[in-house]
Amino acid sequence: MVRQKIQIKKIDNLTARQVTFSKRRRGLFKKAQELSTLCDADIGLIVFSATGKLFEYSSSSMVQLIEKHKMQSERENMDSPDQLQSSNLQCEKKTCAMLSREFVEKNRELRTYYARQLNGEELQGLGLEELMKLEKIVEGGISRVLKIKGDKFMREISSLKKKATQLQEENSRLKQQSEARVLNEFEGQNATEQGQSADSITNNRSLVNSQQDYNDSDTSLKLGLAFP
Repeated sequence: MVRQKIQIKKIDNLTARQVTFSKRRRGLFKKAQELSTLCDADIGLIVFSATGKLFEYSSSSMVQLIEKHKMQSERENMDSPDQLQSSNLQCEKKTCAMLSREFVEKNRELRTYYARQLNGEELQGLGLEELMKLEKIVEGGISRVLKIKGDKFMREISSLKKKATQLQEENSRLKQQSEARVLNEFEGQNATEQGQSADSITNNRSLVNSQQDYNDSDTSLKLGLAFP
């Protein structure tokens, strides 16, 4: 059967248009992949359907291809060698920054993937050897965690013992100070009481001497001459 040549124009039938778009799109992407493989070319295709849905194909990173296209366009617009060198330097900086962002993103995705595996998730696609390796990694991680936890416990216990010793020494020092203060107060009180007793004895002696002097004086007056 001879294939009929299709007239290149918009297909009015919506269903036929969608079917043709799907077939031609897959064929276009396949040809682009073959061209990239056979000729070692960097190829990027961006297709938006009539409904606005995005389809894309790239032989490497689509972002790198877009940046490369932009740099090539800017390079073609440059006239002087200095401007061209400056443009190349800027392009290299942009490329380095873009690669750094991609590296960080891929590293984050890889860490997330391994973290899920370490949590026991997404293990169905792993083989027996990979599961055994993952088991060894988990066991090694648990051993390191236990060792670090034990070291922290020992440091914490040592710190608490030092604090207890310091508190005991401080308690003994305060106890000695308190006993010394009480002893000083007691000795001061005894000295005050002894001083008061000595003053009382002196006062009593003074009173006795005064009474004796009064009695002697009164006797001499009685023995005097009578008035006429």
